[in-house]
Parts: sequence; structure tokens; C-alpha cells
Amino acid sequence: MVTSTHETSHRIFQDHPEVLTPIFDALGMPPPAKADIELITPDATELKPLERRVDTVLKVEPSEGESFLLAIEAQTRKAPDKGINWSYYVAYLRAKFGLPVLLVVVCRNKSTAVWAAGPFECRVKSWTSQVTRPFVLGPDTVPEITDEAVVARQPALATFSAIVHSESQGIDAILDLLARGMRSFDKPTAKYWAELVEVGLEDTPARETWRELEKMVISYFPGRGTVFEEAYYDGEAKGKAAGEAAGQAKGMTQGRAESVLRVLEVRGLAVSDDVRTRVTECGDVDRLDVWLGRAVTVERVEDLFGDGDGDEPDEGKVGAGSG
Repeated sequence: MVTSTHETSHRIFQDHPEVLTPIFDALGMPPPAKADIELITPDATELKPLERRVDTVLKVEPSEGESFLLAIEAQTRKAPDKGINWSYYVAYLRAKFGLPVLLVVVCRNKSTAVWAAGPFECRVKSWTSQVTRPFVLGPDTVPEITDEAVVARQPALATFSAIVHSESQGIDAILDLLARGMRSFDKPTAKYWAELVEVGLEDTPARETWRELEKMVISYFPGRGTVFEEAYYDGEAKGKAAGEAAGQAKGMTQGRAESVLRVLEVRGLAVSDDVRTRVTECGDVDRLDVWLGRAVTVERVEDLFGDGDGDEPDEGKVGAGSG
């Protein structure tokens, strides 16, 4: 299934390539702001029915030097077959586009990050035919943000850093600083980044910490019952009440669905019966979280459902949900 971590990584690299700064710095290249970065198809499929898909693929044309591809994967745990898949992605993209490929793996767990760095070798006895060495963005390579001013200047990097460090011991302090920094944003901007952080934190304990801090980001008057604050939390309250009566899982999905619909309605967007039915009948909490994040910023209700957001998770896409 499409997890929140994968969705967040895809969105943040696609929409905010400035988070690639640590990679450019490590390679001694000019910052990504001075490079032309283009999203290209992440499809690495050759023959059906086997389907392979990289989380995100970007074509980079730096101000200096040759163009190359960035193949970006989010990996939340060790997986025995990932080294083979990653080697395939690199070889296939190199052959398809004729450009060198830099494989980047995003990890929030230190032990997973150490494993993901490889090398992953294809060898027969003492002879090695192929070696794959991912560039890992993890707790040891992505700096913690310790200055509110950085949050204001570089919200994408601050958000990405918080997600990467979500399993670190100092995450509570990181999130507190992030929330205080977001208070300087206008309301739509603050809501966008707050939702992106929540979705990216996924099932970590840090998510509950952020949900409390998020109250002062979502509303400039937390606890005063403003319409946006009610829109966000009314659905959660209904979900918790329903969970006590009909089971926690059902209550969580109902609460998320109510929140999605309520935010759309408060923003004045007309919700059709088809959209309402699709949202209320969705049983995937992660998918509803993604929709909730989009509900804050979409200009049309139809844009709530991005490409690949089927009613049921697509289990066939390697890389999109196996991390």
C-alpha cells in the first residue's frame, strides 16, 4: 500500500527540491536553486505483469557539469530484496535515459540508514559485476534544525529534517521549535506545512506530540473555537467517539473522513455525492491522511485524489509501498 512516508517524500522532493541541498553540498555542486530540476516518470517497468516503480525520479541540469538523474526512495525498514530492486532501478534508468543515476534513500531510523548505505553487490565468488551504493539521507546526514529563523526561511528543509529525525531522542524539542517557527507563516502556508509534517510522521510516537503542537499552527487563536480549528478537530472527536462504540480502527477512519469533508466545506468547495461517498467509504487511514493534507490547499475538489489514488491500495507497485 501507499504509505504516508512514501507520499510525503514524493511530494516534498517534487515540489521543494531545495531539500536536496545536503546532497549537492556533499558532491561539491552549486545549490539546487541554481539547477534546472524536472520531474520525470518513475515507472521502471519493462514487461507486464511485473511492475516496478521508483518513488521519485528527477532530472537535474546543474549550472555546472553534466546532467544526471536522481532516483529517490523512502525506506522505513530493512528489506532483503531492496538491494536487488535498487540495482535494477539504477541500471534501467541509466539505459533508458542515457544519463548517470544517483540513487538517494531516505531513512528515519539510524540502523536502517546504515544498512541502506550498502554496498549491494552482484558477485560470483571473488568477482564483482555490479555494485550499488545509495546516497542515504538519514539522521546522521540531515542536520537537525535548531533555529526558528531557519524554519521561516527554509520550511521545506525544516519539515524534511523533522521527518528524518522523527525517531531521534530529541524529536520533541525539534517539533516544538518547528511549530513555533511556523507561527510566522500566513494561515494557508502554515496549514500546508503542518499537515505535511503530520502525514510524514506517520505511525511514530512523535506524531501524537506534533498533533498537540499543531493546534498553535492551525489556528492563531488555539482553544478559541475558530471555524478552521473546529473543522480540523471536529472530525477527530467524532472518530474517537465512534471508536469507543464500534472499534478503534473504524473510529479512526471515520474521524479522518469527517475531517477531510469538513475542511473542504469550510473552504467553500462544493462536495459532490461521489466525492463524499469515496471519502467516507475509504478504510485506509494513511490514504485519508494524504487526502486531509491536500484538502487544505486544493483549488478543486477533484484535485483531492492524485494520480494513483485508487479506492484500494495498489499492491503491485514495487517501491511505492514496500519501504
